[in-house]
Amino acid sequence: MRCLSVVFGLLLFFSSVSFAHFGAVIPSTDIVPTPDAAALQLEIKFMHPMELHYMEMAKPKEFGVVTRGGKIDLLDSLQETKRECIDPKQTFTYWLSDYKIKRPGDHTFYVIPQPYWEPAEDLFIVHYTKVTVAAMGLEDGWDQPVGLETEIVPLSRPYGLWTGNLFSGQVMLHGKPVPYAEIEVEYLNETAEIGEFVKPPADPFITQVIKSDGNGVFHYAMPRAGWWGFSALSEADWQLEHDGEKKGVEIGAVFWVHTRDMD
Repeated sequence: MRCLSVVFGLLLFFSSVSFAHFGAVIPSTDIVPTPDAAALQLEIKFMHPMELHYMEMAKPKEFGVVTRGGKIDLLDSLQETKRECIDPKQTFTYWLSDYKIKRPGDHTFYVIPQPYWEPAEDLFIVHYTKVTVAAMGLEDGWDQPVGLETEIVPLSRPYGLWTGNLFSGQVMLHGKPVPYAEIEVEYLNETAEIGEFVKPPADPFITQVIKSDGNGVFHYAMPRAGWWGFSALSEADWQLEHDGEKKGVEIGAVFWVHTRDMD
């Protein structure tokens, strides 16, 4: 796999922009209609979605799925993958997982990454990331928390979404709603690799910024088909050491949804 030259042009366009970080868990589909389509491949990355700029990602601390049967540890399923980008001598690491759905019901995949040191912000970043895959017509569990330190709990069903639908969620921290949380929203500009990338007309179009209400609830209508990431940021009540100094940790509650155009 190789990032194509069109992405290089896209990155030049974004060269003066302060990137928004997103953990990503992207399945090959968000809806499994029948057992014949039960084989999934999931990509686990750390990236700037609109810019298609990737960061080196260490093996996550946790990776799993929550189903009607409970929580399943999938960490051993992760396959380290290298990808060439811009310059063939420069690569980044991301992770793949193959998973076969065995029973009907919602499957919420989640990842807890290793802390990522961001020198530009002088802090560590940890994004608790989730995505829900619907399986074989049994819609249950999509509105249940996983139990992460911070997470977005959907208030609207996070699959079967048309372009323009409103996605609603609630930002949680230590099991409690986060009032007036800031949420960053970005489009995964994946068609950039075949020359169909979205080119925002100005910097504020790259990352949409919304806020939750007093109960931690937010809403956003997705204007284009594809994958959309929602990242609610908080400051951890714990620190990590870097070069002998204690540094702050930004924790993000990240959730991904997919939209489709009506024919």
